[in-house]
Amino acid sequence: MSNPVHHIELWTHDLAQVEPSFDWLLPRLGWAADHDPAWPQGRVWLHPSGAYVTLEQSPAVTAPHDRMRAGLNHLALRIDHRSDLDGIRAQAGEHGWSELFAEAYPHAGGPGHTALFLENVQGFEVEIVVA
Repeated sequence: MSNPVHHIELWTHDLAQVEPSFDWLLPRLGWAADHDPAWPQGRVWLHPSGAYVTLEQSPAVTAPHDRMRAGLNHLALRIDHRSDLDGIRAQAGEHGWSELFAEAYPHAGGPGHTALFLENVQGFEVEIVVA
């Protein structure tokens, strides 16, 4: 099995607030939007591997996302080229993302780890790793 991930589902308390940031970032990483107009409370992005990410505004959400609590801290996704990483870094702020650990870019994860750490307005963190 080349890709053990089937899907990742993220819940939000405000889809309209957070969806634009993911709708900009995920396609830059090779995930294609596959939003179903019959499902207005959710969005889906498909990866060529078959895995997909779902972002859903559910009535079952009891509080806003907090990556510092038990549960999901962040998504770590791959990108092929450092130049693509630099391009995302340059444009992320215009699309709802703030850089984390900017003073240590691109090695905030350690000297042998090239990555960009981003956080959006709802506190979802994405680590983009050069594969």
